[in-house]
Amino acid sequence: MAREKGSEKRQRILEAALKVFAERGFYNAKVSEVARVAGVADGTIYLYFENKDDLLIQLFEDRMEYIIRRLQDELERTPGDPLERIRRLIHLHVDLALHDPDLAEFITVELRQSSKFVKEYENPQFLEYLRVLRDIVEEGQRGGFIRPGLDSRLIVRAIFGALDEVLLTLTLASRSRSVDVAMSADQLADLLIDGMSTPETRLHS
Repeated sequence: MAREKGSEKRQRILEAALKVFAERGFYNAKVSEVARVAGVADGTIYLYFENKDDLLIQLFEDRMEYIIRRLQDELERTPGDPLERIRRLIHLHVDLALHDPDLAEFITVELRQSSKFVKEYENPQFLEYLRVLRDIVEEGQRGGFIRPGLDSRLIVRAIFGALDEVLLTLTLASRSRSVDVAMSADQLADLLIDGMSTPETRLHS
């Protein structure tokens, strides 16, 4: 029971940190603000996290685990070939700008504000995300949908780099005006899929 309560309190702190980091920015946010939003004493934060950088890193791990789990569930329900699953992945990632703007703000803007995260952190959940995407790409290469001569690691990094930049652009744009997230996702998917697919696949698409 004590462990369950501790886990619940930790999750409440993470939820509060996401809100505070998105609203105030990582540099301007104070641990005391996170504690206030979470409804806990300031010192309670340090029972679960070493400092603000550690809180940011653990929040990233938690949210990436959620994104990966959601992605895997959706991909299992997505019919069609690997290219269709890549298209679905692109939509799911870009949709964060519309359906979870605090999370989109956090992963595209605030993570870059922590030198510890950028320079020292190994990003195991990020690597797991890339692994999920790479499995789809390599399945597409084996099935003749994606050009076999392309390095799957390069494809995966290019896709994620494009996703990160587009999500950042949409997240910043959504602050001042409405954006067509679905159209942006479709155009990005068309661009990436046309670039990696085999000539035979393009002829039949």
